[in-house]
Amino acid sequence: MIFEGLADKLQNTLQKLKGKGKLTENDVAEAMREVKLALLEADVNFKVVKDFVKIVKERATGSEVFESLTPGQQVIKIVNEELTELMGTTQSKITFSSKPPTVIMLVGLQGAGKTTTSGKLAGYLKKQGKRPLLVAGDIYRPAAIKQLEVVGSQVDVPVFTLGDQISPVDIAKAGVEHGIKHGNDVVLIDTAGRLHIDDTLMDELKDIKTTVKPQEILLVVDSMTGQDAVNVAEHFDTKLGVDGIILTKLDGDTRGGAALSVRAVTRKPIKFVGLGEKLNDLEPFHPDRMASRILGMGDVLSLIEKAQVSFDEKKAKELENKIKTQQFTFEDFLEQLQQVQSMGPISQLLEMIPGAGGKQMKNLEVDEKELVHIQAIIQSMTTGERKTPTIINGSRRKRIAKGSGTSVAQVNRLIKQFDQTKKMMKQFTDMEKTMKKGGKFKMPFLK
Repeated sequence: MIFEGLADKLQNTLQKLKGKGKLTENDVAEAMREVKLALLEADVNFKVVKDFVKIVKERATGSEVFESLTPGQQVIKIVNEELTELMGTTQSKITFSSKPPTVIMLVGLQGAGKTTTSGKLAGYLKKQGKRPLLVAGDIYRPAAIKQLEVVGSQVDVPVFTLGDQISPVDIAKAGVEHGIKHGNDVVLIDTAGRLHIDDTLMDELKDIKTTVKPQEILLVVDSMTGQDAVNVAEHFDTKLGVDGIILTKLDGDTRGGAALSVRAVTRKPIKFVGLGEKLNDLEPFHPDRMASRILGMGDVLSLIEKAQVSFDEKKAKELENKIKTQQFTFEDFLEQLQQVQSMGPISQLLEMIPGAGGKQMKNLEVDEKELVHIQAIIQSMTTGERKTPTIINGSRRKRIAKGSGTSVAQVNRLIKQFDQTKKMMKQFTDMEKTMKKGGKFKMPFLK
């Protein structure tokens, strides 16, 4: 879970307040001490923590809370609002140039994931209807150009390169000219990084900036480095000037120090976050949605958006008809499984369901490998077996188990679960038909 350690502590602290019918100043003071400790342990900048706790405490000890019928919920509302404010209030989008192409420079230190993020951003923009071009401007890191070419091909975006013998400034200039000539409306320049900030790095980036005059300079930082990420952001902004930040590896960040500090310290917005290794694991950053997830309130809007991208409306309608007419097959099941997987890890999807990110789901183990096994079993079936599972006898089950690298017991369990699911679907379909006719429906076990 994103920011798991911080989220658990904040949710536990605020839950204590929620359970009280009346709050005193001592109750609020004690809660704020725990909130302060939780934020400091999460590696949030000390000044940011100090200011945050002060504002929340002032608001939480006012009449809007003490005179409320639900004071505990009012405090949670205040914390939610201030967390949102801390991270930027509203989503900050990329600004596009009125005269194409829009030039975007991606900068940052080595190891932050800049090259992969360049490819992810190009893929994201292509889905938004843009025609991006990637420019390989890192001539120093071994295989950096090849890496960009690989991620470019994976997201089906062209990559401009002049090798590693020409200066990055000339490559950037030629890349923009190439983009203009070939009708690319966005040019993404992947620049070189260093293990640390030095004058050589900054001078080169300044020269590229002066030459191509980018619409946006986006700083890519590793969120798992906590306060170091904030320090890096400060240095880059002071010496180069940045327009926004992309936080990578947020899916592995259990603390949250960078996300909660970087905007407050630099006043630069977080524009995107990396939430995994796949090339579609880059999402626009919504401060209000992230605050809700940290406090266990879920993120229904993001869940809906993911579903809209992953699920085909026409196919969804066809599936509904198949369920109603009892024609749902293993092929349909496989297709649904693949669509759910395309939305991201199940554990991340659960975090978006209100209440599911907290203690209620702690004991629920989500085994992603089990989904892989299910997929392998279905893919080892013949077309006829998927459409008519009743023909799967003992010898067929052995063949399917061997072909999928699983056991016969696993194959039997999946077939049994599928049969039970179909029966349950039929019961709900029958119930819907009966209700529409105005009759009473009795569940089978009540008959």
